[in-house]
Amino acid sequence: MGEALGARVLAASRVSGGDLNDAWKMQLDRAVAPTVFVKTTDDVSAGTFAAEAAGLLWLAEPRALRVPEVLAVDERFLALEWVPQGGGLDAAGEEELGRGLAAVHAAGAPAYGGAHVLRIGPIALDDGPAETWVECYRDQRLRPLVRQARDRGALDAAGAAVIERVCARMSELAGPPEPPARLHGDLWSGNVLADVTGRPWLVDPAAYGGHREIDLAMLRLFGGPGERCFAAYHEAAPLADGHAERAALWQLFPLLVHAVLFGGGYGTRAAAAARRYV
Repeated sequence: MGEALGARVLAASRVSGGDLNDAWKMQLDRAVAPTVFVKTTDDVSAGTFAAEAAGLLWLAEPRALRVPEVLAVDERFLALEWVPQGGGLDAAGEEELGRGLAAVHAAGAPAYGGAHVLRIGPIALDDGPAETWVECYRDQRLRPLVRQARDRGALDAAGAAVIERVCARMSELAGPPEPPARLHGDLWSGNVLADVTGRPWLVDPAAYGGHREIDLAMLRLFGGPGERCFAAYHEAAPLADGHAERAALWQLFPLLVHAVLFGGGYGTRAAAAARRYV
């Protein structure tokens, strides 16, 4: 580890870093950036950390929101710039998140989906470029996750059937076509850090090209920022009519991911969200 970072590790302590990885705060024997964040796991899929590092670099390109600098990456670990955290986003930080997210989305993507595989922890989804957002969301997101949730026992037959009915109607439900946005892809509130000045940083992406409403819908799902954030976004990049009614449609994706990863009641929540559209 120290060799990859170009310095000797003086101390390491565990910190919170999500549900799927071990996370460490490490002190290095160097004057510049002596503190780093390192995540690792004993059961990582090949390419997982490389994909996350690439996603961080891609999100950083528009220079619209802060992301931690990638310091080192290999199959065993990902080392990032340490972000000193505060208590939460202040009012200016929420507005900065909204405006910045609008700018990141506007930077665009080459296509809907990505180039190869979308990795979310141990989940790997075929993410070859799709011609339309409907095809990407329906065929490369929802349907594979429904199968995996059923196999895990986290989604019953009735729930799977109602989500399939939504998939069959996706073309009429998805709203006006939009060009592919540059998405964070896993934008729940825990992946937005507030630094000591109350400003936002994006972490832990599962980045791809898709509909910008999906990032916003996920940001609302598990207790996201206040309405200042969403108002600032809408002022910078107004959303199409009906976006509020589509939020639960886009939340099917993260709910099914959670059903596959954690079971519990997430499959039931996904089925309940789907019933709004049938």
